[in-house]
Amino acid sequence: MILVNTDYISGKNLEMLGLVKGSTIQSKNIGKDITQSFKTLVGGELNAYNEMMNEARALATKRMVEEAETLEADAIVNIRYSSSAIMQGAAEVIAYGTAVKFIE
Repeated sequence: MILVNTDYISGKNLEMLGLVKGSTIQSKNIGKDITQSFKTLVGGELNAYNEMMNEARALATKRMVEEAETLEADAIVNIRYSSSAIMQGAAEVIAYGTAVKFIE
């Protein structure tokens, strides 16, 4: 499966199959949440939250690809990501794009 954030793939003619998406809501455990709160006092990167968002993006991407595979897509073009806070220490991440099939 080819994944790109452009609306084309060089050298390929594309048949649009439709919108595909994947999402997840992730949170860190209370212990990590407390330690990250202390980190805000001194500044710097919040590694636990960074890891949480990386995991969430990976899972949302995987779910988007699985949906594209059910359409027998060869690729997903114009991929975008969006995130929003659901509550303190939890975020929703959605990945979406257009599933396409290569045509000769």
